[in-house]
Amino acid sequence: MKPKGPFYGRSVSVVHDLTADEQWYLYRKTAEIKAAVLEGRDLSAYRFGDTELSVYLIFLEDSTRTKESFRNAAVFHQATVSVFDAAHSSFNKKESLTDTLKMLVGYSRRSIFIIRSTVEGVTRALEVTIGDYCRKAGIAPPSFLNAGDGKHEHPSQEFLDEYSFLEKKNWNRDSIHIALTGDLYFGRTVHSKADGLKIFKEVRVDLVAPSELGLPDFYRQRMIDNGFILRTFPSIDAYLAQGEVADLWYFTRLQLERMGEDVLDKVGRLKHAVTVRPDHLDKLPLGTKFYHPLPQNRTEPTIPDFVTPLDLNGWDEQSRNGYFTRITLIGMVAGCLGFDFTGKLKVHEHPADDFVETGRINPHGKHTEYKTGIKPVDDGIVIDHIGMGRSVEQIWKLLDKIRRNLQLNYLASMGVFSSVKSDVVKGLISIPDLPELGFKKVKKLAALSPGCTLNLVRSKHVIQKYRLHMPPRIYNFAEIGCRNENCVSHAKQHEGISPEFERRGEGFVCRFCERPHTYDDIWTD
Repeated sequence: MKPKGPFYGRSVSVVHDLTADEQWYLYRKTAEIKAAVLEGRDLSAYRFGDTELSVYLIFLEDSTRTKESFRNAAVFHQATVSVFDAAHSSFNKKESLTDTLKMLVGYSRRSIFIIRSTVEGVTRALEVTIGDYCRKAGIAPPSFLNAGDGKHEHPSQEFLDEYSFLEKKNWNRDSIHIALTGDLYFGRTVHSKADGLKIFKEVRVDLVAPSELGLPDFYRQRMIDNGFILRTFPSIDAYLAQGEVADLWYFTRLQLERMGEDVLDKVGRLKHAVTVRPDHLDKLPLGTKFYHPLPQNRTEPTIPDFVTPLDLNGWDEQSRNGYFTRITLIGMVAGCLGFDFTGKLKVHEHPADDFVETGRINPHGKHTEYKTGIKPVDDGIVIDHIGMGRSVEQIWKLLDKIRRNLQLNYLASMGVFSSVKSDVVKGLISIPDLPELGFKKVKKLAALSPGCTLNLVRSKHVIQKYRLHMPPRIYNFAEIGCRNENCVSHAKQHEGISPEFERRGEGFVCRFCERPHTYDDIWTD
């Protein structure tokens, strides 16, 4: 058995699955490997060299460069490479990805799955479900590499892009000024830059696109949160008409296959806004480079053919860099690279269950705040302040939801009342002879009605009072769901992935597709 590097067994579903230090290592190691390959030096120090490593390429969406560069990178490591023929597989019989991979994962001692899909969050979901299956079956959990999922992210493309930018800047990470132009709405390679550009200390981003192709608010806000300086322009003409023009441009094609009819009707105008013309060139800074993840639309490219032989062409070398960066990425998760890594490793922290706050009680007072129609509790529990501040109708629905989700099938009383201290209405549930709820139900209650209080009553006295806050995660509920129909956890995908949401600031994000939700959005009922 070969020794295992610090990245062994890792999966990469999104760019921030690697810390800034880990990304920097990937780029510097890629530079080493590229130089060794081009100079014809011995490559054994960079190779995994073990045919018991199986690399599966599962491309459920068409690809040329990503697929072939990953395939050749796996061949470089002398692994056993399987290109999965999705068109003639059990997928045509409606088999789920999870069931397919349960079969494949048992065929070798160690596996890496490289997956490209139109469905978002696939690799993160498989990392969870297949990882759990492998641990129970005594099989080494595989690594998963996201080769592009819907309009979510494309991390390995981002790594080769950042590597190409660093080459252009002679490895100076102090600052970057970049113009992103083309289809910023559907272009997942642009979305990955919200985190990928953090490799530079100071980041200025100019978004050059008509509003119909503009960057989604989620990624725009993430860039702002990451400290990027953003400017917005409706066209290349408008951008070049002002004085501060970037010397590094990143183009994306108009992804017509993803657009709705309302946008397709405007394609001519949209293309004109983001397509380079000869009269643009003399307005560019000296040393400007154009980059593009490719492919281009050969009949109507955003970078026309007249640019190809010019020094502006940075995309040919960028495309070539995909092979070298993916050699490094596979080598890292396979465990043969990383022994010389120094820096901060990614730590997967489980959110703390910090949602229960112990309240103060009067040890001599009795629990006498009974409402009309509410049965007094000598011994039992009282859930108070439910949905406080909401409408009466909303609180009644919430009371019913709490009763059903917590399975409170007891003789009990509940109602909606005005608070004693104000005119604000609130809900209350009174359950006699129930000593406690249990931790799981308390967590569900906190998710359903953050801000409520749970009172434990003994001999007419409140012996414990808890105020419940919003939990860090909401999951294992029948009545939650991601609003993104293209998410792997959405019921329309039939993948059997349980929805899960993580608290981010004042809202929540889907664990799999990272779509932001408000608290109310996550509830399907």
